[in-house]
Amino acid sequence: MEQEIRILPSEIELRETEDGKRSIYGYAVKWEQPSEELGYFFPFREKFAKGAFADSLRNDKQKALWNHNSDFVLGSTKSGTLSLSEDETGLRFNIVLPENTWGKDAYESIKRGDVDGVSFGFKKEVDEWDESDPDNIIRTIKKAKLFEVSPTPFPAYPQTEVQARSVEEPYKEYLESKKASFGSDWKADNLRMKMNHYTKKHKLSN
Repeated sequence: MEQEIRILPSEIELRETEDGKRSIYGYAVKWEQPSEELGYFFPFREKFAKGAFADSLRNDKQKALWNHNSDFVLGSTKSGTLSLSEDETGLRFNIVLPENTWGKDAYESIKRGDVDGVSFGFKKEVDEWDESDPDNIIRTIKKAKLFEVSPTPFPAYPQTEVQARSVEEPYKEYLESKKASFGSDWKADNLRMKMNHYTKKHKLSN
């Protein structure tokens, strides 16, 4: 599976030192907090288990980007301008902003309230699915590689049909893995059941 992107509302805080150094900090992820509903045909919610990024923080390098644009790097763990740590609440970040155009733009946009979300890019290594309630399927990310964090002006999960279908790829991958374990008859029956459930659910809501 390729890198996944999630965008969360977050309280980004600002700090400016006497010598003019500016930084932003806050949480990119808060543990065990279910997301809004993701997906289109097979909707689910998602949460991150405490310590999901622990190995990645020890072994990998991460970047801070301005709205996921790799042309506008705000910081990196390699240079020490991006700090990432896990605590009891979640994944905490601190970015010492560069003294250039996009660093200044980022600070002013956050200060004005135009940018009030944090997005992050990751690749799942271990996840679990809870299908006990067909109306509330939960994916828990137990372990993941973290690639980047980005302040973003769009603090919400994707809402369009095209975006939602892209986001539901992890669930499709999960269903495919179950198909491999249980055979093709399971897939047909399972998909038929989910499609019937989806149709009934949306008829009731219309």
